[in-house]
Amino acid sequence: MALPLIVAFIQVMGTSFASHADPDRRALDGLAFGLLLAGPAALTLRSKYPVYVLLATFAATAVYDLSGYADGPIFLSLAVAVVTTIMRGQRRVAIAVVVLGYFTFVWGEFALGFERAPQPAEAIAVGAWLTALLTIPEVVRGRRQRYIEETRSRDEERRRRASEERLRIAQELHDVLAHNISLINVQASTALHVLEERPEGARPALSAIKEASNEALGELRSVLDVLRAGTNGAPRSPTPTLDELDTLITRSRAAGLEVRKRVEGEVRTLPAAVDRAAFRIVQESLTNVTRHAGKATANVTLRYGVHELEVAIENDGVGVPPTQGAGGNGIPGMRERTLALGGTFEAGPRAGGGFRIVARFPYGQVGEAPP
Repeated sequence: MALPLIVAFIQVMGTSFASHADPDRRALDGLAFGLLLAGPAALTLRSKYPVYVLLATFAATAVYDLSGYADGPIFLSLAVAVVTTIMRGQRRVAIAVVVLGYFTFVWGEFALGFERAPQPAEAIAVGAWLTALLTIPEVVRGRRQRYIEETRSRDEERRRRASEERLRIAQELHDVLAHNISLINVQASTALHVLEERPEGARPALSAIKEASNEALGELRSVLDVLRAGTNGAPRSPTPTLDELDTLITRSRAAGLEVRKRVEGEVRTLPAAVDRAAFRIVQESLTNVTRHAGKATANVTLRYGVHELEVAIENDGVGVPPTQGAGGNGIPGMRERTLALGGTFEAGPRAGGGFRIVARFPYGQVGEAPP
């Protein structure tokens, strides 16, 4: 509301002074003041009806100018209406009105006998002013649109990263809980089996249950700390990597699974994302062996090549392998981790019985991926 009042004040006061300085022109009367106020009044609706406001201000300005009244800042409301129309995306209407206005205001008074024919310099100056009136708002509008698009892109990127972070946390929780709960389930079954006949034999199983449950609770607290602190918060404990592989194998052996580890090639310092993903794939694979393969022996092989790390987990179990169609998120999750790091993933029955999982991770070609 402030802008129309300011425009009205400038047009009325400025034109009044111009009228006193030019007594040869028609004196201001009620019609003149009504026309001077009509444009600013229409500007109050410029946001809702920009085209209609532009036409109304043009009509008021044209009638005033062609009525022989003294010149003054009578074009201010029309200029505001043109700018508003362009900013609202109605460029063609604004251009049409400006072109019509050029001929009306430059040649109209001459055609009606109020003024001499305009000089070429005057016609060029008015044309240049009107061109600037069209160009500057268009430039501002273009920059504003780019800013809006950039802001939208940043918001979409933030939402994408937040979604990826939620998926990462969900995958992390799945891996931690599935592994430890599987171990707890196996050890609980062992403890129940020997409790009545050999109570002393239940002690190692109960100790393994306690250790697995403590680890699960610790990692859950770590993930919850990240959620409370935001997605950039640091976990309470370091994310497991292949340095923790021996601990994982020891815990699996305590659960009754025979695990053999073999390392081929020169051990290298891995990219952090590859290190974490490789550990989680071994962890999930051993969990699947514990849950699905019955009494089995698992072989974990790490092959450090010149350009890639190969992680292979094989078992000779007789249970039903966890295929994608059988439900669960284990193998799909492992595949997603591997592909996200630019690697390849294979999972399927092993020649001679059992199941085989192979994940290959390239070195030096790692983008962002869930840990």
